[in-house]
Amino acid sequence: MFRKRINSLGVILLALAVFLTATSCEQLKLNNLQANYHFKKANNLFREGKYRDAVTEYELTLKYRPDLVQAYRYIGESYKQLYKPGLQSELNKELERKALEALNKALEFEPNNIEIIYSLGDMYDKLRNFEEAEKLYLRILELDPQNMDNFYVVAEFYSRYAGEIPDAAQKAETMYLRRIEADPENPMGYAYTANYYQQLPVSEQDVEGAIRNFDKANEFWEKRIALDPDNPEAWLAKGVNRWSRAYRFQNVPASERLVIARDALEAIEKARDLDPEYPEPYSWLSVLYQSVLANLEPDKAARYTAEGQKNLEKFQELRKRAAERKKLEEELKAIK
Repeated sequence: MFRKRINSLGVILLALAVFLTATSCEQLKLNNLQANYHFKKANNLFREGKYRDAVTEYELTLKYRPDLVQAYRYIGESYKQLYKPGLQSELNKELERKALEALNKALEFEPNNIEIIYSLGDMYDKLRNFEEAEKLYLRILELDPQNMDNFYVVAEFYSRYAGEIPDAAQKAETMYLRRIEADPENPMGYAYTANYYQQLPVSEQDVEGAIRNFDKANEFWEKRIALDPDNPEAWLAKGVNRWSRAYRFQNVPASERLVIARDALEAIEKARDLDPEYPEPYSWLSVLYQSVLANLEPDKAARYTAEGQKNLEKFQELRKRAAERKKLEEELKAIK
């Protein structure tokens, strides 16, 4: 009799366990459905730029799925979008606090998630917190050293602090050069490095330093051209660099500026000849003729001005033609 009671109790307990497990599974399934609903809604709101509403939906997502890392990440991203760098107000400080809190929470869940690391590093960058941002950007390189694009991310980060943080310019240069060393046959590595030197800030008094930067950039444009000689954009970039050098530094002897301007002319004409339908070379030819050559050779000013005007008209014609083609393509897509 006693054994029968024990067996009956066992059956009841087993039935109860099955019931509770089934109930738990149903609840988990329901929670997942609710979480997915709010998460999708939040993502749509985020894409539409409705960041405060998106936060509300992401928080509802976490109510049902408190372990959903991407919800924390995008709460942080939403607050980051609302944050206004440099603005000193209580609201902005609160946005800063909430963005950091959410992104750090996401990183706690997935400490090796490169996207989250980048998001948090970007937030510290917006706050001009160089040390914290640097740690995170270098962490990206540590986790994914084979991805060459990561060198650009870190290099551009350092370049934003060039002239403000000691050694930042040198660190940026090192990253750009490491990228080239890792893939020396890729012409874009030289393009990024050239742009870096051209945009490197120097004091207004350091004219020689600024000229050195432009000449250094030109060396990298030429290396890019050597790898991709039939690329009109590469030739145009070199031409614009030489135009800037000739135009910007008015105290340089006219004879030196004229040599540089003729180098610019040759490069831009090469870009035009490689692709006669490429509008931009005509625009820069117009600028070069009228802003530099006409001033450096005043006896030819009338001819240079006329050449400049002719190239400007050609630029406008090509741009108009390109706009008409784009409009026609959009109309054909609409018909389909």
